[in-house]
Amino acid sequence: MTTLSEAGTTSPTTTSPATATEAKDPRRSTARPRLRPQADGMAVASFILGLLGTLVLNILLGPCALVLGGLSLARGTTRRGRALLGITLGAVDLLLLALLTSADGTLSWHIGG
Repeated sequence: MTTLSEAGTTSPTTTSPATATEAKDPRRSTARPRLRPQADGMAVASFILGLLGTLVLNILLGPCALVLGGLSLARGTTRRGRALLGITLGAVDLLLLALLTSADGTLSWHIGG
């Protein structure tokens, strides 16, 4: 019969199933740090798409920049500033789209009269 103090403790020789799995397969223990390079790439892609969206295809590239910037922040990117800049540029793209649409009824830039 076990007492309450004995029931709450585990012996040092027992391991949890997750620890046993990590010991057999070392790739499973490195799953979290592997997401960070992908998040860094998403932050850079968000910045580039937001920047390109101010010039061409802002209806398509603006929302892509917003989504990629948000995903990279959610995944813990080390390039936080670039992700925030991508989100800002994506929002500017959509504002620019609204201005162009309301000013002259078009979805693109045109220079001249």
